[in-house]
Amino acid sequence: MVIYKAYALLALATLFWAANSIAGKFAVGHVSPMIIVTIRWASVMVALYLFKKDQIAADWAVIRPRLSYLLILGAIGFTGFSVALFYALIYTTAVNASIMQGGTPLFVFAASFILFSSRIVKEQALGFILSFIGVIIVAVQGEPANLFALNINFGDALMLLAILSYGVYTAALRSKPSIHWTSLMFVLCLGATLASLPLLFIEAVQGATQLPDAQGWLAVAYIIIFPSLLGQVFFIRAVELIGGNRASLFINLLPIWGALLAVTLVGETFHLYHAAALVLIFAGIGLAEYGGRKLSRRKA
Repeated sequence: MVIYKAYALLALATLFWAANSIAGKFAVGHVSPMIIVTIRWASVMVALYLFKKDQIAADWAVIRPRLSYLLILGAIGFTGFSVALFYALIYTTAVNASIMQGGTPLFVFAASFILFSSRIVKEQALGFILSFIGVIIVAVQGEPANLFALNINFGDALMLLAILSYGVYTAALRSKPSIHWTSLMFVLCLGATLASLPLLFIEAVQGATQLPDAQGWLAVAYIIIFPSLLGQVFFIRAVELIGGNRASLFINLLPIWGALLAVTLVGETFHLYHAAALVLIFAGIGLAEYGGRKLSRRKA
């Protein structure tokens, strides 16, 4: 019974995260990206403080020496990813954005190798190459000539930047202090909010700020409640039930959910090159997971 509860929580969490791109697509023309990003992280930060201020206060002595590090992580992982994603959705499809996010686990692996010299095996290296090829196939819309001509959709280029930002952020989390998850989220959201303010100012100076209309508010409300709050809570609870290694595999559902939602809700077209990219991304992740388990057995 416990395992089925964990599976249900993980399926919902990845569904909420996948629908983040759909909500971002529906927000185009109804609210500007920096308004979404600023309201999103500021709202989550305030909610966490109101409901968990005692826990945050208890952890503050541990947080203080690492405050700058955590604020930077929030800026990179939350603001960096969100800004790139929501601007990308102005120029590219939700299908493309969702499938490209499927390559995030391999960018985490690459960032861990570069930043921390994490040991790798050949299966992990080959897995990264396969998944990266899958991401590039989406970026060039299945046409190799576009790569050689550097003819890449601007939105897809921004998605590459988004998953790179999130990969660096996730890899760098290994150096976080040992604190309650709500305290960690609060500080990360604080960093994200602070980082979003100058970008919000730049958007305003450029005359690109668009306050939400009714559809814009619906998109913002969804982004705050479901992927930002409930998705995190469900995933963390599932990790408590079945462990992080097993739970992390469900993140691979994200591009599948995203593609299905984009086709059914937004009416976008699913092309053959999207299917090829998904196969390569999943094959790469599977190969890297196999290599990781083999490496763990060696260490044991």
